[in-house]
Amino acid sequence: MSRRAIGVLAVLAVAAIIAIWRLNAGSNVTPAAAQAPAPGVPVTAGTVAAQDVPVFLHGIGTVQAYNSVAIKSRVDGQIVGIDFKEGQEVKAGDPLIQIDPRPFQAALEQAQAAKQKDEAQLVGAQLDLDRYQKLLGSGWQTRQSYDQQKATVGQLQASIKGDEAQINTAMLNLNYANIRSPIDGRLGAKLVDKGNLVHANDNAPLVMITEVKPIFVSFTLPQETLDDLIQNNKSSPLVVYAYSGDNKKQLAEGKLTLIDNAIDQATGTIHLKARFDNADERLWPGEFVSLRVVLSTRRNVATVPAQTIQEGPDGHYAYIIKPDNTVERRTVDVAAIQDGIAVVTKGLAAGERVVVDGQFRLTDGARVNPATTSNAAPGTAG
Repeated sequence: MSRRAIGVLAVLAVAAIIAIWRLNAGSNVTPAAAQAPAPGVPVTAGTVAAQDVPVFLHGIGTVQAYNSVAIKSRVDGQIVGIDFKEGQEVKAGDPLIQIDPRPFQAALEQAQAAKQKDEAQLVGAQLDLDRYQKLLGSGWQTRQSYDQQKATVGQLQASIKGDEAQINTAMLNLNYANIRSPIDGRLGAKLVDKGNLVHANDNAPLVMITEVKPIFVSFTLPQETLDDLIQNNKSSPLVVYAYSGDNKKQLAEGKLTLIDNAIDQATGTIHLKARFDNADERLWPGEFVSLRVVLSTRRNVATVPAQTIQEGPDGHYAYIIKPDNTVERRTVDVAAIQDGIAVVTKGLAAGERVVVDGQFRLTDGARVNPATTSNAAPGTAG
């Protein structure tokens, strides 16, 4: 046999050995490894929670001072003292403005002197009347003189009553010269300076004072809500929450105090008022706020994050995660979505796992790879 033939046989032998080795290596792969499932779709999972959720009516309102007073002078005079700072909190009776009291003090003293004079004259006239009465029976005094003296006594008694009225008026004017706060509240900007003359008939106020603790919020709701408001407000005043204008920050909690007695026909709304204690002064007169009236409370209802609920041609649905990490598309009934929480009345049960994020790649029966489980309802919706 030639060398060339021997080389060909050697190459064929090596090729046969490699083929047999590959065949044996392939036979060692296990069926489980050959049939390994594809990785699941990554999603964020959550758990359906059961909790009490309030039912809200939403409105926009304006904060109003509980009381607002324009401080004016009740007498004419020159301002000699201002006893407050702009923006200061005051109590009822605190001094604010002092008007020159000297003219009123002089008028008071003059009225008191006039009374003393008339009282002295009355004493003398009364003694003469007593003497006339004793002499009347003996004929030493005429009836006419007696009657005239009796009239003089009456005139002096009336003069004394007039003097007392003058004294009271002078005392009032003297008190009015010291202007004091009529209510508890907060002062506004000073509108007059020391040294100015003021008059009782001036239209412009000297300073404004508003009571902000407590405080009112005035708002409106559609007339369709009127019956629910009246029925739910019968047992106790409805709770009202005040939020910032962007509806993100809760400012205060109060009570509904007024349901107006007529509907505004121009707007089809009912006017309402709510009272807030406002101890921390987070509400300010003139401020626009968002209002939430707690109409009722849904008890022990299923809640999930709002993004869990999807919108389809047949309504709302959600993906339920089964124990084998496959998903089921399930139709649900949503009663409300508020504060990022969806209230589900049908289709979900407390404790079920749901897909919160990542639904856009899912189909019914798809396998998922849930991320770290998050709380489906981090708090009450309200």
